[in-house]
Amino acid sequence: MLLAVPVSADSEAPLYWRREFRGEPAEVRVVRAFAAHLLDGFPALDDVLLVLDELVVNALRHTRSGQDGGCFAVGVRWDAVEVTTWVSDEGGPGEPCVRGPVDVEELDVLPECGRGLLTVDALVTRWSWTGDFRGRTVRACFAYDEAGQGHADRS
Repeated sequence: MLLAVPVSADSEAPLYWRREFRGEPAEVRVVRAFAAHLLDGFPALDDVLLVLDELVVNALRHTRSGQDGGCFAVGVRWDAVEVTTWVSDEGGPGEPCVRGPVDVEELDVLPECGRGLLTVDALVTRWSWTGDFRGRTVRACFAYDEAGQGHADRS
């Protein structure tokens, strides 16, 4: 039996979605499609998709989510003020941290990875994480400005 539940037509009510994914590299593409479908029309959609890529890849590389049988979850919240995305993983030994910008003199020894959260930090209004080695959630927020455009102004 299908039940109808009344929902407010208030345009200020937030929209919220959450989905679990297998801890496999192929799921990065599926996460992008999931978010792109939900956030169609959001002005900073490309930034959101790039940040989700970084967060999911970090979960797969640095936590138990990327091991055999692992999984992770992605959440999206869209309200009148901002879009918030998050990736919840199965935890791991390290903690998320932003590595500093690369010195021009170090370009010949530039590591292949390790700058993803620097990109995240540059594209979002704010980001944060909670949790520990048993499980962690990394959140990224994208605000609207007065004209309704997405932006990363941290003022």
